[in-house]
Amino acid sequence: MIQTFTFYLFATIVIASGALTILSRNPVHSVLWLILAFFNAAGLMLIVGAEFIAMLLVIVYVGAVAVLFLFVVMMLDVDFAELRAGFVRYAGFGAAVALVLLVEVVLAVGSWNVGGIEVARKAAPVDAAVPNIQALGTVLFTRYLYIFEAAGLVLLVAMIGAIVLTHRTRSGLRPQKPSEQIRRRPEDATRNMNPGIGQGVEL
Repeated sequence: MIQTFTFYLFATIVIASGALTILSRNPVHSVLWLILAFFNAAGLMLIVGAEFIAMLLVIVYVGAVAVLFLFVVMMLDVDFAELRAGFVRYAGFGAAVALVLLVEVVLAVGSWNVGGIEVARKAAPVDAAVPNIQALGTVLFTRYLYIFEAAGLVLLVAMIGAIVLTHRTRSGLRPQKPSEQIRRRPEDATRNMNPGIGQGVEL
Protein backbone atom coordinates (compact mmCIF):
# COMPACT_ATOMS: atom_id res chain seq x y z
CA MET A 1 0.00 0.00 0.00
CA ILE A 2 2.79 2.44 0.85
CA GLN A 3 4.65 1.56 -2.36
CA THR A 4 1.51 2.16 -4.47
CA PHE A 5 0.84 5.49 -2.75
CA THR A 6 4.46 6.56 -3.24
CA PHE A 7 4.35 5.61 -6.92
CA TYR A 8 1.20 7.63 -7.61
CA LEU A 9 2.57 10.55 -5.59
CA PHE A 10 5.85 10.68 -7.53
CA ALA A 11 4.08 10.10 -10.86
CA THR A 12 1.59 12.91 -10.22
CA ILE A 13 4.35 15.34 -9.27
CA VAL A 14 6.37 14.36 -12.37
CA ILE A 15 3.41 15.01 -14.69
CA ALA A 16 2.47 18.26 -12.95
CA SER A 17 6.03 19.61 -12.89
CA GLY A 18 6.53 18.60 -16.54
CA ALA A 19 3.41 20.52 -17.54
CA LEU A 20 4.51 23.55 -15.51
CA THR A 21 7.94 23.38 -17.17
CA ILE A 22 6.24 23.97 -20.51
CA LEU A 23 3.56 26.43 -19.36
CA SER A 24 5.65 28.70 -17.09
CA ARG A 25 6.19 32.19 -18.47
CA ASN A 26 9.50 32.68 -16.65
CA PRO A 27 12.30 30.44 -18.02
CA VAL A 28 13.98 30.32 -14.59
CA HIS A 29 10.80 28.88 -13.10
CA SER A 30 10.68 26.38 -15.96
CA VAL A 31 14.16 25.12 -15.11
CA LEU A 32 13.22 24.82 -11.43
CA TRP A 33 10.12 22.79 -12.31
CA LEU A 34 12.32 20.62 -14.53
CA ILE A 35 14.65 19.94 -11.59
CA LEU A 36 11.64 18.90 -9.50
CA ALA A 37 10.54 16.54 -12.28
CA PHE A 38 14.01 14.95 -12.39
CA PHE A 39 14.02 14.38 -8.62
CA ASN A 40 10.64 12.69 -8.66
CA ALA A 41 11.59 10.60 -11.69
CA ALA A 42 14.61 9.43 -9.68
CA GLY A 43 12.19 8.43 -6.93
CA LEU A 44 10.22 6.36 -9.43
CA MET A 45 13.41 4.63 -10.55
CA LEU A 46 14.17 3.75 -6.92
CA ILE A 47 10.74 2.17 -6.53
CA VAL A 48 11.29 -0.19 -9.48
CA GLY A 49 14.80 -1.07 -8.24
CA ALA A 50 16.86 0.88 -10.80
CA GLU A 51 19.20 2.61 -8.35
CA PHE A 52 21.84 3.37 -10.99
CA ILE A 53 19.41 5.26 -13.23
CA ALA A 54 18.11 7.17 -10.21
CA MET A 55 21.66 8.18 -9.32
CA LEU A 56 22.30 9.26 -12.92
CA LEU A 57 19.16 11.42 -12.90
CA VAL A 58 20.25 13.23 -9.75
CA ILE A 59 23.98 13.58 -10.51
CA VAL A 60 24.00 14.11 -14.28
CA TYR A 61 20.67 15.72 -15.11
CA VAL A 62 20.00 17.70 -11.92
CA GLY A 63 23.62 18.37 -10.94
CA ALA A 64 24.90 19.23 -14.41
CA VAL A 65 22.35 19.65 -17.20
CA ALA A 66 19.59 21.46 -15.30
CA VAL A 67 22.05 23.69 -13.44
CA LEU A 68 23.72 24.54 -16.78
CA PHE A 69 20.30 25.45 -18.20
CA LEU A 70 19.65 27.64 -15.18
CA PHE A 71 22.94 29.54 -15.50
CA VAL A 72 22.52 29.99 -19.26
CA VAL A 73 18.97 31.31 -18.86
CA MET A 74 20.02 33.70 -16.09
CA MET A 75 23.14 34.96 -17.90
CA LEU A 76 21.66 35.50 -21.37
CA ASP A 77 19.62 38.57 -22.17
CA VAL A 78 16.56 36.78 -23.52
CA ASP A 79 13.64 38.70 -24.99
CA PHE A 80 10.71 36.84 -23.41
CA ALA A 81 8.10 38.69 -25.47
CA GLU A 82 9.75 37.52 -28.68
CA LEU A 83 9.92 33.95 -27.36
CA ARG A 84 6.21 33.96 -26.56
CA ALA A 85 5.46 35.35 -30.03
CA GLY A 86 7.48 32.51 -31.53
CA PHE A 87 5.55 30.02 -29.40
CA VAL A 88 2.25 31.23 -30.83
CA ARG A 89 3.68 31.20 -34.34
CA TYR A 90 4.79 27.56 -34.16
CA ALA A 91 1.90 26.30 -32.01
CA GLY A 92 0.30 24.48 -34.96
CA PHE A 93 3.51 22.65 -35.87
CA GLY A 94 4.11 21.74 -32.22
CA ALA A 95 0.56 20.38 -31.91
CA ALA A 96 1.08 18.25 -35.04
CA VAL A 97 4.32 16.80 -33.63
CA ALA A 98 2.61 16.12 -30.30
CA LEU A 99 -0.23 14.32 -32.10
CA VAL A 100 2.23 12.13 -34.01
CA LEU A 101 4.04 11.24 -30.76
CA LEU A 102 0.71 10.43 -29.08
CA VAL A 103 -0.25 8.09 -31.94
CA GLU A 104 3.14 6.35 -31.69
CA VAL A 105 2.73 5.86 -27.92
CA VAL A 106 -0.77 4.42 -28.41
CA LEU A 107 0.52 2.04 -31.10
CA ALA A 108 3.43 0.96 -28.89
CA VAL A 109 1.15 0.26 -25.93
CA GLY A 110 -1.31 -1.59 -28.16
CA SER A 111 1.47 -3.73 -29.66
CA TRP A 112 2.75 -4.56 -26.18
CA ASN A 113 -0.72 -5.62 -24.99
CA VAL A 114 -1.35 -7.75 -28.07
CA GLY A 115 1.76 -9.82 -27.29
CA GLY A 116 4.53 -11.31 -29.36
CA ILE A 117 7.30 -9.22 -27.77
CA GLU A 118 9.27 -11.41 -25.37
CA VAL A 119 11.72 -9.12 -23.62
CA ALA A 120 12.90 -11.85 -21.27
CA ARG A 121 14.56 -13.75 -24.14
CA LYS A 122 16.50 -10.70 -25.33
CA ALA A 123 17.57 -9.44 -21.92
CA ALA A 124 20.74 -10.71 -20.30
CA PRO A 125 20.05 -13.19 -17.48
CA VAL A 126 20.57 -11.59 -14.07
CA ASP A 127 20.72 -13.29 -10.72
CA ALA A 128 18.14 -11.93 -8.29
CA ALA A 129 20.74 -11.80 -5.52
CA VAL A 130 23.05 -9.52 -7.54
CA PRO A 131 22.52 -5.75 -6.97
CA ASN A 132 21.28 -3.67 -9.87
CA ILE A 133 24.47 -1.58 -10.21
CA GLN A 134 26.73 -4.65 -10.09
CA ALA A 135 24.67 -6.42 -12.75
CA LEU A 136 24.74 -3.36 -15.01
CA GLY A 137 28.50 -2.99 -14.59
CA THR A 138 29.05 -6.67 -15.39
CA VAL A 139 27.01 -6.42 -18.59
CA LEU A 140 28.70 -3.17 -19.67
CA PHE A 141 32.26 -4.42 -19.19
CA THR A 142 31.73 -7.90 -20.66
CA ARG A 143 28.98 -8.12 -23.26
CA TYR A 144 28.98 -4.46 -24.35
CA LEU A 145 32.62 -3.60 -23.66
CA TYR A 146 33.52 -2.47 -27.20
CA ILE A 147 30.36 -0.37 -27.55
CA PHE A 148 31.05 1.23 -24.16
CA GLU A 149 34.63 2.03 -25.17
CA ALA A 150 33.44 3.44 -28.51
CA ALA A 151 31.02 5.76 -26.69
CA GLY A 152 33.86 6.96 -24.46
CA LEU A 153 36.02 7.57 -27.56
CA VAL A 154 33.26 9.64 -29.17
CA LEU A 155 32.97 11.77 -26.02
CA LEU A 156 36.76 12.20 -25.95
CA VAL A 157 36.79 13.39 -29.57
CA ALA A 158 33.96 15.84 -28.82
CA MET A 159 35.85 17.21 -25.81
CA ILE A 160 39.06 17.67 -27.83
CA GLY A 161 37.08 19.38 -30.60
CA ALA A 162 35.54 21.81 -28.12
CA ILE A 163 38.99 22.62 -26.69
CA VAL A 164 40.45 23.19 -30.17
CA LEU A 165 37.57 25.47 -31.18
CA THR A 166 37.96 27.47 -27.97
CA HIS A 167 41.74 27.95 -28.34
CA ARG A 168 41.84 28.73 -32.04
CA THR A 169 43.72 31.87 -33.09
CA ARG A 170 41.43 34.83 -33.60
CA SER A 171 42.32 38.34 -34.69
CA GLY A 172 41.46 41.44 -32.72
CA LEU A 173 42.06 39.91 -29.30
CA ARG A 174 44.47 41.01 -26.59
CA PRO A 175 45.63 37.83 -24.83
CA GLN A 176 46.91 37.89 -21.30
CA LYS A 177 50.66 37.72 -20.63
CA PRO A 178 51.12 36.37 -17.10
CA SER A 179 54.87 37.01 -17.06
CA GLU A 180 54.42 40.73 -17.75
CA GLN A 181 51.63 40.96 -15.18
CA ILE A 182 53.82 39.36 -12.51
CA ARG A 183 56.79 41.67 -13.26
CA ARG A 184 54.67 44.82 -13.17
CA ARG A 185 55.33 47.13 -10.20
CA PRO A 186 52.65 49.20 -8.43
CA GLU A 187 54.15 52.47 -9.66
CA ASP A 188 53.81 51.24 -13.26
CA ALA A 189 50.10 50.58 -12.86
CA THR A 190 48.92 53.65 -10.91
CA ARG A 191 49.52 57.39 -11.11
CA ASN A 192 48.76 60.02 -8.51
CA MET A 193 46.88 62.89 -10.14
CA ASN A 194 45.99 66.28 -8.67
CA PRO A 195 43.55 67.85 -11.10
CA GLY A 196 42.47 71.41 -10.64
CA ILE A 197 39.01 72.55 -9.69
CA GLY A 198 36.58 71.96 -12.54
CA GLN A 199 39.23 70.08 -14.52
CA GLY A 200 38.66 66.47 -15.49
CA VAL A 201 41.16 63.65 -15.35
CA GLU A 202 43.40 63.27 -18.39
CA LEU A 203 43.66 59.72 -19.67
